[in-house]
Amino acid sequence: MLVGFHGYGETAEHMLANLRAVAERGSDARSGDLAGTGSGWCLVSVQALHRFYTKSDEVAASWMTRQDRELEIEHNIAYVWSVVRAVEREYRVQRPLVFAGFSQGVAMAYRAAAASGCDGLILLAGDVPPDVASRASGLPPILLGRGTQDKWYTEEKAAADTRVLRAAGASITEHVFEAGHVWDNSFVAAAQQFLQEVLSEAR
Repeated sequence: MLVGFHGYGETAEHMLANLRAVAERGSDARSGDLAGTGSGWCLVSVQALHRFYTKSDEVAASWMTRQDRELEIEHNIAYVWSVVRAVEREYRVQRPLVFAGFSQGVAMAYRAAAASGCDGLILLAGDVPPDVASRASGLPPILLGRGTQDKWYTEEKAAADTRVLRAAGASITEHVFEAGHVWDNSFVAAAQQFLQEVLSEAR
């Protein structure tokens, strides 16, 4: 199962499109065929609980704000794992389980992995939350991506994260591309390769 967490102001549909690009499958929202592996991936895009209207009157969502932060973290983790368990039961999905996060969704991917474990993390343009940094030794292999023109997840932030993660013994593959705060095609290719490696380890 490949489970995605969208960025601030996005929706589950945005992230599902990115997951489909990684899995290289067209219209089926529940299963993907990773190119070159012959293995099916169940694609799950989780919608953040906090919805709001954008200035253009579109519905968007956010994972949390600074208010009631500890309580919201607890609620979000329980919510995410309830989704994962429900999909496992309904579709009889087996491991490996990989979490993918973009921007604000990266923190959610880290937290879900730290709470109950998974087999890989695909993380783009988001930093390690402080509540996970102290537990980073239990994280699975990580693909960490950023754009050279990203004004939010900068080279300095990424360097700080890699120091924390490597000090904890986490296995990290870094991918840097020439673009901004976006899903770049080269990162999609790197994510495909990462999933192939996760599958190989699981066999």
